[in-house]
Amino acid sequence: MRRSYQYRKLERHTRKPAELLLVPMIDIFTVLVTFLLMTAVFSRTVVLQLNLPAPQTEFKEPPPGLQLEVMVRKDQLMVADRNTGPLHAVPNTASGYDFDALTEYLKFVKTKFPEKTEASILLEPDTAYDTLVQVMDHVRVFEAGEGINTVQAELFPDISIGDAPAPGEAPGTTTPVAAAPAPAPAPGGKP
Repeated sequence: MRRSYQYRKLERHTRKPAELLLVPMIDIFTVLVTFLLMTAVFSRTVVLQLNLPAPQTEFKEPPPGLQLEVMVRKDQLMVADRNTGPLHAVPNTASGYDFDALTEYLKFVKTKFPEKTEASILLEPDTAYDTLVQVMDHVRVFEAGEGINTVQAELFPDISIGDAPAPGEAPGTTTPVAAAPAPAPAPGGKP
């Protein structure tokens, strides 16, 4: 018994270390990289530049002309001029917002003001993000042509985003926030 123990101990010390076989490992990595490249989804990401107002800019008198605004309300889409007020209302259909009617009216506006590229989209507080994206898409471009020959034509690509005025307010105005009255001092002069 003692001899076999010593024999095993001697055998452990004389054993060669295992070699790392690189060729099979390179084969595995080649197959893995090929598989990952074939299954990867390459998508085109579009980044739109939004023209947001600067934090503290002075009010400047706008030049005469159209100041296009598209207001997204719960029951309709309203196209308005900031200076003159509402121009056209697009009521909702049974399936939701009527984006096609909005596009048709904006094409009419573009024929009247072909040099105009700016538009503001004004949203009510609980407007869904998907609705904002769809309105932006329909304000920026429209598709012309049919079938394979469909091309996108530009409407108003320079978009600004803001809050919609309350339904009773005129476009371009905001409701002032009333300040809370200061509490009266407590008797004895301590607050």
